[in-house]
Amino acid sequence: MAASATPPSLHFSLKASTDSSSTRTGACDLFLRCRNRDLVLVSSRSAFVSSGLSGLSRTCAPVLKSGRIPTKIEASSAPVMDQSQRKASSRLSTIVDVDLGDRSYPIYIGSGLLEEPNLLQRHVHGKRVLVVTNTTIAPLYLDKVINALTYGSSNVLVESVILPDGEKYKDMDTLMKVFDKAIESRFDRRSTFVALGGGVIGDMCGFAAASFLRGVNFIQIPTTVMAQVDSSVGGKTGINHPLGKNLIGAFYQPQCVLVDTDTLNTLPDRELASGFAEVVKYGLIRDAEFFEWQEKNMQALLARDPSALVYAIKRSCENKAQVVALDEKESGLRATLNLGHTFGHAIETGFGYGQWLHGEAVAAGTVMAVDMSYRLGWIDESIVRRVYNILQQAKLPTAPPDMMTVEMFKSIMAVDKKVADGLLRLILLKGPLGNCVFTGDYDRKALDETLHAFCKS
Repeated sequence: MAASATPPSLHFSLKASTDSSSTRTGACDLFLRCRNRDLVLVSSRSAFVSSGLSGLSRTCAPVLKSGRIPTKIEASSAPVMDQSQRKASSRLSTIVDVDLGDRSYPIYIGSGLLEEPNLLQRHVHGKRVLVVTNTTIAPLYLDKVINALTYGSSNVLVESVILPDGEKYKDMDTLMKVFDKAIESRFDRRSTFVALGGGVIGDMCGFAAASFLRGVNFIQIPTTVMAQVDSSVGGKTGINHPLGKNLIGAFYQPQCVLVDTDTLNTLPDRELASGFAEVVKYGLIRDAEFFEWQEKNMQALLARDPSALVYAIKRSCENKAQVVALDEKESGLRATLNLGHTFGHAIETGFGYGQWLHGEAVAAGTVMAVDMSYRLGWIDESIVRRVYNILQQAKLPTAPPDMMTVEMFKSIMAVDKKVADGLLRLILLKGPLGNCVFTGDYDRKALDETLHAFCKS
């Protein structure tokens, strides 16, 4: 392949700040430099106490070393001390801020937050609210959300649309039901949409909000681990197409994300485990200490230990908030959040949407990406073994379904969103644990070897 046809790869690793002028807790420095043809981004993360499950106060302020141009990132989490909130100090464990300038928003994390009307109401614009949910979640939490939205505000009109549950309904036909309800109810640009459910509902409601009247406000209330640690944060919205997952959508940020960890009490075990695939991802690509914490606490997470769940959600959201603040539209750094997703999306598309949960497909895809990284000589065998072990602990698949073939993977991956100028770019691990690259500059033989190792034909 000609050098001119190969885009630069993005390398991401960690480096502690040596700037003595930085006095803020957990300060981060961002270094940008060119090495040969590669754009290398090295950013630091503030340390955290791996054994501590209580609230941590963290603010990360990166500095672009070349030119010393300040860039602000906020990924703070601290116990709420405002006594004006109705019992909020006892319920709200932490807040993580996604810093996007005038589009910044908080992620509230805690137990019983649906019992705190002020948290939702402060982010409602106008007097009309449309709650988008599904047939599984509506009987459990719809009334509670409506009560929270209308408590002490009799002039707020709340409508709801209840969609069928499942990835296979994340399509244009189902999306139209949201538009139908909004139009029939004469919603205007001052309206607020509320996504109540998992990743499918969050993606569809967000896309509807981005499109209806060219954009109305919306709020995320994620009810699954997958949505709480990943899909509800960062503004990715959209629907699937029969030829590929999430190919139609928009970047559109919510007003807030409200994570009530009590909603996980009704989550089936399989869906609980599915969400941990995304938690593992954060440790692998940028947070080695978090990965080590997971290795020690996976059984506590599976047992739904409240402290462990809050910590895992908080740390995952902090990691994603930092990445989104640097690269909202996925020009480079944010793409690393898709470790295992190119292989995983191929599994979901080829096997059929909904046959495997998203996290199950991502888990198998992560093992494949790690296998390929090892074949390229970019990581040592111990990382391969640790990834396999932690996903097994989480009761997640470590290989694709038997029906997936090499040709199925190749044809589906050819239309992946990360293809540029006909070149498939992948997120792969490189170096010590917690480091990765987003690149199209790799030996194609390694990809073929990985596909043949995991497929029967």
